[in-house]
Amino acid sequence: MGKVRDFITHHYRHFNAAFLVDAASGWDEHVRAGGKMMLTLGGAMSTAELGLSIAELIRRDKVHALSVTGANLEEDLFNLVAHDSYRRIPNFREITPEQDRQLMEQGLSRVTDTCIPEEEAMRKIEGKMLAVWQRAEAEGQRHTPAEYVYQLLRSRELEPEYDIDPKDCWLVAACERNVPIFTPGWEDSTLGNMFTAAVMDGRLKSFATVKSGTEQLAALIDWYRRNDRESRLGFFQVGGGISGDFAISVVPLIELDLQEQVRKWGYFCQISEARTSYGSYSGAPPSEKITWGKLDVDTPRHMIESDATIVFPLIAAYVLDY
Repeated sequence: MGKVRDFITHHYRHFNAAFLVDAASGWDEHVRAGGKMMLTLGGAMSTAELGLSIAELIRRDKVHALSVTGANLEEDLFNLVAHDSYRRIPNFREITPEQDRQLMEQGLSRVTDTCIPEEEAMRKIEGKMLAVWQRAEAEGQRHTPAEYVYQLLRSRELEPEYDIDPKDCWLVAACERNVPIFTPGWEDSTLGNMFTAAVMDGRLKSFATVKSGTEQLAALIDWYRRNDRESRLGFFQVGGGISGDFAISVVPLIELDLQEQVRKWGYFCQISEARTSYGSYSGAPPSEKITWGKLDVDTPRHMIESDATIVFPLIAAYVLDY
């Protein structure tokens, strides 16, 4: 066994620590039994550089599909080409509104303790993506947000500008293995905003150039149907929000709206800082999902109430047997 796995197993015995071990061992057992795993990312996990863990999970066949926010899709790309231009703010809790405005005036958009550089990251990628979108329009093609990112990566145009080792980029790993990525609510992202502006000012001809969320949902249904025939499908949710609810709801959609039989998710885990609460999706206990037809009574269910930037790398290390 790996040293990290040994350490976790020996020391993490109770409360949230024990929940972490249960969730990690459950993931390991799920994939060892031939199951597949859907990983969903909310929040700013790409800027938190969880790609260091996720990329290897993808390469080692521990993650088989992803549902991510538009921010997580693009921010792993930003980090890939502009990492050396990022600025960390160690004392971010003490920063004043005036200092935040100064960062904005310097072209630095802050995510907690990390500033993303607009010119080196956002505007650089905007120009590259605009060319990809325009080429698709000229050829009469339509694709999802992630498929366009894959096209850019496969063109190798960005390689001279990589600021990190590409093995640490989860997007590169997913692209290499052609892992499906679903991006609900993509318009709520920097690139989504840029795409909208390009259509409105005439640089692009149609909003239809990028496939909609409902079209991606149809593709997710096809993915679930196809894979459910051969494997139990697991669900690992980092954070809350649309990336998680979009993906997990595919089961009741198939059963209730399409009137077809599929198995419910065969494993579930969520890492969340949200307190268990009334009316909050992020704080809803896993058992609530049984009433919505997403999970079953015998589905292994785990809830880890902690910081994903601390917890997830430990879980990944366990699953990867480090």
